[in-house]
Amino acid sequence: MEESERTSIDPKRRADHLCVLVHGFWGNPTHLEYLATTLREKHPEDKLNILVAKSNSGTYTYDGIETGGERVTQEVETLLEELERDGAPVAKLSVVGYSLGGLIARYAIGLLYSKGYFEKIQPVNFTTFASPHLGVRTPLWGYHNHLWNAFASRTLSSSGRQLFTIDTFRDTKRPILLVLADPDSIFMRALALFRNRTLYANITNDRSVPYYTAAITATDPFVDLDAVDIRYLDNSSSIILNSEPPVSPKASQEVVPFYTRLATNSQSLLTRVPLYTALAALIPLATVVWTINSGVQSFRSNQRIQLHEQGEGLNSYRIPLLMSGNTARSTFSGAFRRVNSAHGHDYLPESDGEDPQTPTTASREEDAAAMPNLELKRTTSRKADFPTLALSDEQFEMIRNLDIVGWKKNLVHIRKHRHTHAAIIVRIPKPAFDEGKVVVRHWLDEDFEI
Repeated sequence: MEESERTSIDPKRRADHLCVLVHGFWGNPTHLEYLATTLREKHPEDKLNILVAKSNSGTYTYDGIETGGERVTQEVETLLEELERDGAPVAKLSVVGYSLGGLIARYAIGLLYSKGYFEKIQPVNFTTFASPHLGVRTPLWGYHNHLWNAFASRTLSSSGRQLFTIDTFRDTKRPILLVLADPDSIFMRALALFRNRTLYANITNDRSVPYYTAAITATDPFVDLDAVDIRYLDNSSSIILNSEPPVSPKASQEVVPFYTRLATNSQSLLTRVPLYTALAALIPLATVVWTINSGVQSFRSNQRIQLHEQGEGLNSYRIPLLMSGNTARSTFSGAFRRVNSAHGHDYLPESDGEDPQTPTTASREEDAAAMPNLELKRTTSRKADFPTLALSDEQFEMIRNLDIVGWKKNLVHIRKHRHTHAAIIVRIPKPAFDEGKVVVRHWLDEDFEI
C-alpha cells in the first residue's frame, strides 16, 4: 500500500486495527496480492490498515528467521510511529504469515512483545498458511536420507540450517525453531496473547511444507487418501475439512489380489519411465547449477547478515529471549529434514501406551502456568487411529508446546493443481488456483476478527 493511500484518509476515520502480511521463501509482496486485495474488499480503510512486509523480498529470505523477523519488526515499528504522528494510533494488531513468513512472523511478534507494544496494543489474529512450524525434516530413516538432508540443509544459507534444525541459535545451544516454541520464550508469550491463533495446512501435494509440519501434528492420515473417509465443511466445495473429526480410517477395505496390484504397479511404473529417464539426464546438471547458485547466494546472504548486524538501532532487538533461567535442555545436532515428497513416511513402533507427542497432565499444567491468560487444553492419551511419524525429539517437543498454546487448525484439500503450496493463497492469479479462493474466503469469514 502506497504512503499516499495511507495519509489521504481523514484521521477521524482512520482505522485503529493493523494487519501485517509476511510472505515466504523466495517470495515477494506480490505473492500476497490476493490475500491483501480480498482483505481490503471486506474491510475498508476506515476499519483496517494493511501492511505487506517487503524488506525480505527475493533472496533476502536466505538470511534467516532472526534477521527476517528483525526486518519485519522494523517495518511494523516505522508504520506504528507514522500512524501515531498522524493522530491515528493503532489499538489492535493482526499478523498473517505464509510459508516461511509464518516463522518470521512468530519471531517478529516476540520482539514487539519484548518492547512493550502489547501493553497498549491488543493482539487479535495470528494466522499461518502452509508454514513449517516443525521445520522441513520429513520423517525418513536410512543413511541416504541423512546424507541428502545434510547436503540440502547447507545450500540455503541461514534459513536452510534453521529449517533443518541444524543451527545453534545465539547462546541457547538450541535450534531457533525450538527456542520459538519454548514456553518461557518471548515468542510463545507473545503468541499466547493473540485472541485467535489459526493455521491452514494442505493435506496433500505440498512439496514445500508437508502436512505434518504445517498442521503441527505427529501423524499424517492423508498419505493414502483411498484408505480414509474425509469429512468436509458444508459450503466449502469439499475443500475445507470438518474439524470434528476431519478424517477416519475406512471401516473395511477390500483386499486387492496380489497379481492385480502387481499389474497396476507395473503399468504405473511403465508410464513413468520417460519421466525417470529425463530426470536421470537432468538431475546431475541441475545439481551442479543448484550447488553453484546456492554457494553464490549463501555468500551474498552472509554479507547481508553482517551488514544487518552492524545496522543502527539493532541493539534494541538484542534482548533476553527467555523469561526464566531454566534454559538447560538437551538438543540433537544431527542434520535431519525432508527429502523428495515421493518418499513415504517412516513411523515409530506401535505401542499401547501414550503417544510420544502427548504430554502428561503435569507437564501441560506446568507449561500452561508459564504463559499468562492461557486456557489449558487437555488431550486424551488414547491410542491414535494413525501411526506416529518418526519425528525427532525436538519436533515432538515443539508439537507439545505449540499445542498447549492452542490453535484452530483448518485442513485444506486442493485437487485442481498439484502445486498446492502456491494454490492455498492464490499466489498467482490463474484459474487452476481458484480453490485457494475458497480457503481465503473461509479465513476472512470465519477466522479473521476485526
